[in-house]
Amino acid sequence: MSDYIVRATAADSQIRAFAATTRDMVEYARNAHNTSPVATAALGRLMTAGAMMGSMMKGDEDVLTLQIKAGGPLKGITVTADSHGNVKGYVGNPNVVIPANARGKLDVAGAVGPGFLNVIKDMGMKEPYSSQTMLQTCEIAEDLTYYFATSEQVPSAVGLGVLMNKENTVRQAGGFIIQLMPFAEERVIAALEQKIQNVTSVTAMLDAGNTPEQILENLLGDLGVEFTDTLETRFHCNCSKERVSKAIISIGKKELQSMIDDGEEIEVNCHFCNTNYKFSVEELEALKKEATR
Repeated sequence: MSDYIVRATAADSQIRAFAATTRDMVEYARNAHNTSPVATAALGRLMTAGAMMGSMMKGDEDVLTLQIKAGGPLKGITVTADSHGNVKGYVGNPNVVIPANARGKLDVAGAVGPGFLNVIKDMGMKEPYSSQTMLQTCEIAEDLTYYFATSEQVPSAVGLGVLMNKENTVRQAGGFIIQLMPFAEERVIAALEQKIQNVTSVTAMLDAGNTPEQILENLLGDLGVEFTDTLETRFHCNCSKERVSKAIISIGKKELQSMIDDGEEIEVNCHFCNTNYKFSVEELEALKKEATR
């Protein structure tokens, strides 16, 4: 098992926790979108969060969407995840290159810029649950901590990280989400706060060879951590020529006829995985026959 999420509880279920290693997933996204190092770091952080937050959902058909709409040169990030560990995502500008930050690290906050985080949960209800919070640091992990506190009223600690190799491939990626349950005792809260303050970066822990289980043991070991299960996670896009065909049919006969009249094949690109689907004039004519309007 390469990329996976581990779920756990601690302090007699007063704490619930998630940790993940996502190097292969983030490297797949980097390769698919040809992202710059800072774009890879930003997308990788949000995809890692999406994987863990998706695993919190209960229904087989539930879908989580995380959108960062912000004014930086990255031009936003979109990630979707389900409860089975399938994650996909893209950035508005994969080629963004900006100077390192004051600490000599990739300037994710500078690339993202000020804006908002939208969290949309489609759980099969009449309307999806939707929440918008203002980005606090634009570093993504702290912005999700703020989202959990304000929108879900769940005190949380979120750590996310992506470490790049010199040749711009992904060396490490992963993260954790630790949440306090409403009945958590003061002593547990104080002990957890102390632990979180002393934590090194997620990527440093992964690069030192720590597994997601060991990361949670480092953070929660004194509080009686109990691992409940693990879940494989991966980059997975459910696009297909059939799905794209349905989208083309939905634009209507008039638009389809206009494409046919141009006399050239068309190419449709999937934002999430960057796959291109080509449709010949003959295929467009066949789709037009299926259109109802």
